[in-house]
Amino acid sequence: MSMVAEEPGLIQIFSDGSVKRPERETSLPQKIHHPLDTSPRMIIVPDTPASSSLLPVLVYFHGGGFCIGTATWLGYHTFLGDFAVAAQSIVLSVDYRLAPEHRLPTAYDDCYCSLEWLSKQVSSEPWLQRADLSRVFLSGDSAGGNIAHNIAIRAIQKGWDSAGGNIVHNVALRTIQEQSCDQVKIKGLLIIHPFFGSEERIEKERASGEAENLALTDWMWKLSLPEGSNRDHYWCNYEMAKLSRAEWCRFPPAVVYVAGLDFLKERGVMYAAFLEKNGVEVKLVEAEGEKHVYHMVHPESEATRLLQKQMSEFIHNF
Repeated sequence: MSMVAEEPGLIQIFSDGSVKRPERETSLPQKIHHPLDTSPRMIIVPDTPASSSLLPVLVYFHGGGFCIGTATWLGYHTFLGDFAVAAQSIVLSVDYRLAPEHRLPTAYDDCYCSLEWLSKQVSSEPWLQRADLSRVFLSGDSAGGNIAHNIAIRAIQKGWDSAGGNIVHNVALRTIQEQSCDQVKIKGLLIIHPFFGSEERIEKERASGEAENLALTDWMWKLSLPEGSNRDHYWCNYEMAKLSRAEWCRFPPAVVYVAGLDFLKERGVMYAAFLEKNGVEVKLVEAEGEKHVYHMVHPESEATRLLQKQMSEFIHNF
């Protein structure tokens, strides 16, 4: 068995199709496994013993270019645990199967399934007893931001809207899973340093000194997109998605966070402008002087605390 591809420190791919990823420091979170699903979930609930009010729910998808990462990385656990307290919100942090073993749409399927799981388990899972399913928010960083966007589109195309639940009127045509999601209301998206692309190079990607970053993102798209697809597939290039005007009107309000020193910043700015052009209520927030996924790398930094505050303010506007 020989190694056929490698990104040092991130991933090794071998001739028999096996993959090796270096271990990183992880937490020991509360994991909930649904017997019909492949993906574990981590539930974080703030300690509010004096209150019985329902809390908004943040469904979070980790990053890693679809090829690496897990919800149990310590940086995510620290960031989301502190956010749950600061925002008085329940956090559902979702793991999903990774490429290249599981190319897209596997990650989207796993993450969409988390919404179905949430709806079905809220009445029986004690960790979710205070979950307000009328205030569910999708979030994620890098590839996780891409996932949040594409899950929102899938929900819209299945008949959901941001005001609440499934609006398909012919119940006979809907699956049991779709009917069970009626109580989940996607109120907004919090997209952090999103991972998008296209065949056409943008200014940042053509800039001197960015060849290494460009090669890495191209490689991750090559590993994760369906065989035979290129970067103009609509999962990578959001402009290629076919949504009607009526569907765009149901796209949830969004806030897009970019980092000033991030190779993906320009893509994030363009994404926010694209949403606005299509009538979506959107806000763009930049963390000047910060790098890609700084909140996961430095979860206790001042910049991360500010991001948590901004996210909390967005959620509590609904």
